[in-house]
Amino acid sequence: MSRTLSPLAPPKPPRGLGKLPAGRWFLLVGAIVTLLFAASIAFTLKTMNDTREARATLIEVIDPLVLHTLELSTAVSNEEATMRGYGRTNESVYLDDFATAQRDTATARGKIEALLPRVPALRTDSDALFAAIENWRKVYADEVVRRVPELGTDTASTLAPVNSDAFNAVRTALAVQQSRLTNLHGTATTRLERGWDTFYYALGSLALVLLLAAIAFTLLVRYIVLRPVAALQEQVRQVSAGDFDTQLNVARPAEMAELSGHVDAMRRRVLREWRETQRAQQALADQAAELKRSNSELEQFAYVASHDLQEPLRKVSSFSQMLEQRYGDQLDDRAKQYIKFAVDGAKRMQLLINDLLDFSRVGRVTADRVPTSTEDALQTALDNLAARIEDNGATVVHENLPVVSGNRMLLTQLFQNLIGNAIKFRSEEPPEIVITAERKDGMWEFACSDNGIGVDAKYADRIFLIFQRLHPRDVYPGTGIGLALCRKIVEYHGGRIWLEESPDHKGTTFRWTLEATDE
Repeated sequence: MSRTLSPLAPPKPPRGLGKLPAGRWFLLVGAIVTLLFAASIAFTLKTMNDTREARATLIEVIDPLVLHTLELSTAVSNEEATMRGYGRTNESVYLDDFATAQRDTATARGKIEALLPRVPALRTDSDALFAAIENWRKVYADEVVRRVPELGTDTASTLAPVNSDAFNAVRTALAVQQSRLTNLHGTATTRLERGWDTFYYALGSLALVLLLAAIAFTLLVRYIVLRPVAALQEQVRQVSAGDFDTQLNVARPAEMAELSGHVDAMRRRVLREWRETQRAQQALADQAAELKRSNSELEQFAYVASHDLQEPLRKVSSFSQMLEQRYGDQLDDRAKQYIKFAVDGAKRMQLLINDLLDFSRVGRVTADRVPTSTEDALQTALDNLAARIEDNGATVVHENLPVVSGNRMLLTQLFQNLIGNAIKFRSEEPPEIVITAERKDGMWEFACSDNGIGVDAKYADRIFLIFQRLHPRDVYPGTGIGLALCRKIVEYHGGRIWLEESPDHKGTTFRWTLEATDE
């Protein structure tokens, strides 16, 4: 447990102007700049608002009023032309055109009236124009419609003087409104141009304030921040270069002096912790070396012990068989059964020892991993299992399998164990085994699926433990090492193996990953 170091006491505060903290320097200069900047911003915003209002008045009010007045003039002219045509020809199609032109007039009038509240000066002229249009309709258009049945095609010529006087009044009102709109447009344009000029002056003043602020803050940062930071940086650089005994000390401003004191306290604490960590790492390295040596000795012991057990077991098996052959006629059935038990036990012990030898060899006596064709490894495994496959009527189907970074002997043993298990734990149907591979994120994911009796998902971890069995030995013979050996082989290759869950427990699918190679 390391002892906590108390931080160093802050240095004595500097004298004169240096005793003023950097924060107060920035506060003082910032306050002056802020006042100037606020005044410039207020002036700029006012100018911008005035300019925006002038632009809005021109674009959103006056220009649309000019356009809608032109639309109104066109629509009223269409009304006059269609009504005059109706008076000359008495054809109803002109009434339809008149109705259309009247709707256009109403639309244009509605648009004008919607904008009039924003231009009160135009109200009198617009009212006079609307009154003139209504008067023309009353004295001429309505009269034409009323008197056509009486006058027929002479209606237009009969009422021509009335039309001339009433429509001239409409034209005069339109001219007055258009003249007023022209004057308003000129005034708004002049106001907008002046607004933009003032806005540019405001932007210039704002830019000048920003320039002065930048100069002031540059000088402030240089003398209040950069120089003290450069001094502290140089001291830290000396420490990082290996001179851990260099003391960190900056005299001014007050914040930098306090900061250097705290950093120096951390330097001393880190230095002490680093030295203690070095000692701890050395102790861990020694323990790791001792553990590695111990594991190596255990593996060697298991190998030698298993190898040395082969000879006495062979003797037990051989002499038990010789005893049965030579003295079989002198033994009763129970004695023969005992001899059979002894021979069977010796054979199972030999099988268990061989599996233990295979298990202990993985990663210890095998060659390094090289680019290896898994299809070749699978084919070798199928050749080794050819008799069992034929006896059980099994079918093994596989895709084009990839090249991986691995050991061919171990990969052959992996395929052989998985296919052998699929054949051993078969259902009543002939075994059907499918081997596939899929590339995923720099690894190859393999799968071995069968139609056997399946494995309950709750045993997914247990089946990979050594000597773990799910079935009695007299039903499914074996040592319980096969899947543990498969996991050790896969983990030796830097992958992992797992049981894919099957909700109905029909058939078994094992999946495992192996490192891909570019070859």
